[in-house]
Amino acid sequence: MYLHLGNDAVVRADEVVAVFDMDNTTVARQSRGFLAKAQRTGKIIDICDDLPKSYIVTNSNGITRVYISSVSSRTIAKRARSARFADTENNEFAVYLKNR
Repeated sequence: MYLHLGNDAVVRADEVVAVFDMDNTTVARQSRGFLAKAQRTGKIIDICDDLPKSYIVTNSNGITRVYISSVSSRTIAKRARSARFADTENNEFAVYLKNR
């Protein structure tokens, strides 16, 4: 399944490592350091039109990318959960419904 991150950016849901709230996590020195290093190494993909609300870390075949999004981390997490439920082949809930 795919996960829409905002502004026409889509990633495979199984590639998402973490979703972070920009306001809460950038207070910590480690988070700021992580984002600074990602910026220096060209791993940041800015998909914002407005103020950034979240950043999403993905890993595909050992390549890490960090998407900066104007969509809230809560909304992205909800989308990730519904993408998992939409996967009818590998979803326990869908298997439950099919076997009823």
